[in-house]
Amino acid sequence: MTDTHMLDVVWMPSEDIVARVIEGELIIVPLVAGIGDTDDELYTLNETAKAIWQRLDGHTSLRDVAAALAEEYDAPVGKIEQDVLGLVGELARRRMLVEVGKAA
Repeated sequence: MTDTHMLDVVWMPSEDIVARVIEGELIIVPLVAGIGDTDDELYTLNETAKAIWQRLDGHTSLRDVAAALAEEYDAPVGKIEQDVLGLVGELARRRMLVEVGKAA
């Protein structure tokens, strides 16, 4: 699937993880073996990744996530789209995100 088509896909956090904001930091905890790179590992996201993660609600396409972030941070939408695709690709590879489908 090309990047352009990926932008129309909707994602949400996997049911196999728990994500919580603790003292301003987003912590992701795998609940089952095989999530992430190693067992029993916690993950933290930087501010940019946290802003993306918080918009992956199972209803909003990656294109709309990127557009909202580009407007909020007054940044070029193309750059934000690449950041969103990169993070989502990595988290999907680690099975922390699941694809819901194409945006309506």
